[in-house]
Amino acid sequence: MVYIKQIIIQGFKSYKDQTVIEPFSPKHNVIVGRNGSGKSNFFAAIRFVLSDAYTQMGREERGALLHEGAGAAVMSAFVEIIFDNSDDRFPTGKPELILRRTIGMKKDEYSLDRKNATKSDVMNLLESAGFSRSNPYYIVPQGRVTALTNMKDNERLILLKEVAGTQVYEARRTESLKIMTETNNKREKIDELLSYIKERLTELEEEKEELKDYQEKDKERRCLQYTIDYREQAAIQEELENLEEQRQTVAEDTGDGEERFRQGDKQLGEIQAEINDLKQQIDFLKVDKKQLETERKDHAKSKAKTELEVKNLTEGQSAAQQARSRYQSDLKALETSIQQHESELEEITPAYNSKLEEEATVKGELDNAEGIRQRLYAKQGRNARFRHKRERDDWLRAEINNGYPQLAKVKAVRVQTAEDIAELEQEIADTEKAIAGLREQIEGRGASNDTMQGQIQEAKAERDRLMDERKELWREDAKLDSVLSNALNELRQAEQELSHTMDQNTSRGLMAVRRIKRQHNLEGVYGTLAELCDVPERYRRAVEVTAGQSLFHYVVDNDETASKVIEILQKERAGRITFIPLNRVRPKQGNMPEANDAVAMIKRITYDPMYEKAFQQVFGQTIICPNLQVAGQYARSHGVNGVTLEGDRSDKKGAFTGGSIDTKHSRLEAVRSVSKWRDDCDTHKARSAEIKRTLERKDQDITRAVGNVQKVEQKRVQQENSYGPLLQELRSKGNELQNKKDTLDAKHRASAKIEANMKTLTDQQNAHEAEIASEFKKALTGDEETQLENLNSTVQDLRQQYSDLSSARSDLESRKRIIEIELHENLRPRLDQLEAQELDDRTTSGSRGTLQESQRELKSITKRISTVDAKLQELDTSLEQATSSIQDLEHRYTEIKTGLTEIATAMEKSQKKTEKSIRKRRILAQQKEEVAHRIRDLGILPSGAFDKYKTTKSDAVVKKLHKVNEALKKYGHVNKKAFEQYNNFTTQRDTLTKRRGELESSQESIEELIAVLDQRKDEAIERTFKQVSREFAKVFEKLVPAGRGRLVIQRKIDAREEAEDGASSEEDDAAAARKESVENYTGVGISVSFNSKHDDQQRIQQLSGGQKSLCALALIFAIQQCDPAPFYLFDEIDANLDAQYRTAVANHLRDISSSSSSSPSSSSQNQPASSQQQNEQEGGEGGGGAQFICTTFRPEMLHVAQKCYGVRYQKKSSNVVVVSREEALEFVEGEKQ
Repeated sequence: MVYIKQIIIQGFKSYKDQTVIEPFSPKHNVIVGRNGSGKSNFFAAIRFVLSDAYTQMGREERGALLHEGAGAAVMSAFVEIIFDNSDDRFPTGKPELILRRTIGMKKDEYSLDRKNATKSDVMNLLESAGFSRSNPYYIVPQGRVTALTNMKDNERLILLKEVAGTQVYEARRTESLKIMTETNNKREKIDELLSYIKERLTELEEEKEELKDYQEKDKERRCLQYTIDYREQAAIQEELENLEEQRQTVAEDTGDGEERFRQGDKQLGEIQAEINDLKQQIDFLKVDKKQLETERKDHAKSKAKTELEVKNLTEGQSAAQQARSRYQSDLKALETSIQQHESELEEITPAYNSKLEEEATVKGELDNAEGIRQRLYAKQGRNARFRHKRERDDWLRAEINNGYPQLAKVKAVRVQTAEDIAELEQEIADTEKAIAGLREQIEGRGASNDTMQGQIQEAKAERDRLMDERKELWREDAKLDSVLSNALNELRQAEQELSHTMDQNTSRGLMAVRRIKRQHNLEGVYGTLAELCDVPERYRRAVEVTAGQSLFHYVVDNDETASKVIEILQKERAGRITFIPLNRVRPKQGNMPEANDAVAMIKRITYDPMYEKAFQQVFGQTIICPNLQVAGQYARSHGVNGVTLEGDRSDKKGAFTGGSIDTKHSRLEAVRSVSKWRDDCDTHKARSAEIKRTLERKDQDITRAVGNVQKVEQKRVQQENSYGPLLQELRSKGNELQNKKDTLDAKHRASAKIEANMKTLTDQQNAHEAEIASEFKKALTGDEETQLENLNSTVQDLRQQYSDLSSARSDLESRKRIIEIELHENLRPRLDQLEAQELDDRTTSGSRGTLQESQRELKSITKRISTVDAKLQELDTSLEQATSSIQDLEHRYTEIKTGLTEIATAMEKSQKKTEKSIRKRRILAQQKEEVAHRIRDLGILPSGAFDKYKTTKSDAVVKKLHKVNEALKKYGHVNKKAFEQYNNFTTQRDTLTKRRGELESSQESIEELIAVLDQRKDEAIERTFKQVSREFAKVFEKLVPAGRGRLVIQRKIDAREEAEDGASSEEDDAAAARKESVENYTGVGISVSFNSKHDDQQRIQQLSGGQKSLCALALIFAIQQCDPAPFYLFDEIDANLDAQYRTAVANHLRDISSSSSSSPSSSSQNQPASSQQQNEQEGGEGGGGAQFICTTFRPEMLHVAQKCYGVRYQKKSSNVVVVSREEALEFVEGEKQ
């Protein structure tokens, strides 16, 4: 069963904010609310979507539907109704149907399932689901019941007709009557025309006889006139043929002259090109000469500068030689002295070291003997102090303990001294190594200078080589600039000439397309047809004539590329171009003749196979023929276009095109010239860019080379300047080494003393320990006494020996010290000074190297000057040759120019003669056309007209023609179109007669249709009345069980008998309806009885207000049972009913909504269509449950409602919410109070 599942309202009347109403029950729903809260607006929203109440609204009516209140203005409103479609009653295939209507000040739109739809689509869909437009009572707004209660009988009859659907029959009947009226009008007009034609045919019968006599005379006149005109035409034709022969002769002469002029003009172009090339070559030579002269001046300056340097260096070198001789002698003497001192030092040093070792040995033995002797004396004196052994031992132990710290201290000093000695030895070794390195640097300084000088030479040679290469590149770049400038000028001239062969838009478009291709990197833009092909010169004119403007059509890969380029052209307004997308071109295959006098033009054009389609499209249907006659024959026989080598063309449709063509301005030649100069410009630009990039790299290389020269020279300067610091550092290192050696000697002596002290302390400790182990005695033992005596003599001997060794060692040390001081402070510094002088001399020798370098550079510059002189001489020779060639070519140019002037003068004379002949020919052609026109005006000539006066003289023919014309003057009033008019009127009469018969037949068909429509309408009214009457009786009996009600048809006859017959039975009305036409119906009355089924019934006018309302509701329910809808909307239908009738109506609504089953899923819409139709035919009872949405102020409906809703008005906006039955009853009771 279809029912309203949910409603959403926004901006409609009092519903400002979006109101989403909770799903309705598929049965009985009741809405309560105060007056003015928006209940009626809620029903108006549903009618706004489903009914025809809101159609064809003006701006003010639209605005009235929008919410008005405080806040932002509402610009649009919508009402959305969601239907349950689980049984597919709506043919959408979805479980729900969403129907929305949106309205604004300028719009009114419907949508189905969120998709736009028309109103007719919506209404057709609703009717397919059971919403009958002829029955408006499934929505009953406020006042509808009252209006139905107050209806008159005739108004109820109109309502019954609406329910019966008679509007369709009435519309078709009205349309048929209109057609029948138009048919009658047409028939009357046809009758008028037939009457006029009959009168006119009578008049034309009389005019036909007079016309026959006129026609005989006129035939004679036309024969005579034709004879005169034909003879004049023949004379004109003969004169035209003579003029044509003269024209052909002149044309042949002119053609020869044009060919000679063309060849001469071509020769002039070639000579001018050669002159331009020679002038350009002269410009190049002048540029080279200027550069070479500048270079020679630079070389001359460099040569003078270098010669001066060589002179200065030569003078300085002689002084350096004398100083070097003095240095050699001083150095030799100093080295001899140093060698002598070193030899003497080498002899003294071993003796000194030997004496030093002997002295140390004797010193050690002396110290040892002195120690033992002292210990024995101490022991001897110590024993006298102690009384017994223990006292002695205690003292010895105390001495031993006191000796340990001293011994440890001495050991520590010995270790520290050993470390200092090792450190000094390492420092001495490092210093000696550093001194050796410094001496090696000083001694190798000369070789390093030579190496550095070689590096400088190499760096300068590399710099000079790079600079020479850069000069060559500068020359080439200067030449290219001149060549490129000339090529650009030629390109501009060629483009200007090409632009003269096309319109401005095409010219601008071609330039724009090339720019767009370059900017957007479009690979699929190939070029124009003229650019993509190569045509031999012989066929160039024929190809140009065939292609026309198609030569400038642009070939692209596909239509997408063409669209992109066209879009850019339109945006930039850069001209117009026709594109040929290869993916869209479908050329037709032509029927090419296989003959010697016909050649397919496509075979004479060279192009890339990938452009085959484009060239087939333009040239595939054209052949080249020797003359225009052959071309015309093939055009007619094979359906192709024929063209001659001269450019005359025969179209396959029959048109001939030909005449003079300006051969000086060839499109293909202009395109080829533009392409040639554009390629040259691109090549020169590419080469110029490459040279500039190479120059940039050369500049960088030269900068690096100059930097390398500067670095090497700076390194040499640094090396020369570093000699003084090296000598100073060497002296410092020497002094430092001597000081460290002296310190080391002192450390060694200190170490020897420390060893002796440590030995003494150790021996003393050992002696104390040995004494502790011995017995206690007051005096020394015998052995000790003997030892003491021996030691005294030994000490004396050792002292004497030590004294002798010390004296000898001191003498050797003094001599050794003197020699070392002499070497370190006098001789070696002097040697270093001389060596420094030697390095300065080597620097002078470096200046000799500079002298050699300057001499080499002078030689190189001289050679370069010779080379430049030779090149200048060659340039002068080339300039003389080029100038001589130009003079020869200009002389030849003048001769050819003079010959061309003579040819042009002869051609101009021929042209004037031709123009005069053309004017005469034009006059004759005009006369010929006039004669031919007169002959054509004679019309179809009678038989024998061509030969009738063939032998008659012209004078006699003229006389006869004058006589006939005089005879024809009396027929001036004759109707020359009498026969034609008679035939036309006869044809019109027959046509109109046939049309009148058709109209009469059509009128009969319309009358039959009207009769059928009237019969069907009457049957529909009678059937509807029976069904409504039956349902009214049943509904009334259900609402008023004790009473009885029925509907009564009022007729014109019943109006007279109404006073006598209060009412007739339903069967009597039916019988009368079958006998009388429905046109006799005047109204529908209601006759009821509320107290008895047998009492006399009352008319509705006699009832109370509540009873009238109940009767109106019964009629509404009866109409709904006859034409049931899926749901019903009742707005306060129980307002005027008594309590018992309100209960009856509520129970009736409950029974209808639940008549199928207790749930929506088992409603009658799930039944087969045949059972539904049967239920409808039986009165609609049990036809399936329906949904009711009602508003009320009474409690009776609330008791039977499945769901209750409340309408609230807050903040100037209505809202609908679900309320419980108790809340709804409480609200209703409150309203009563």
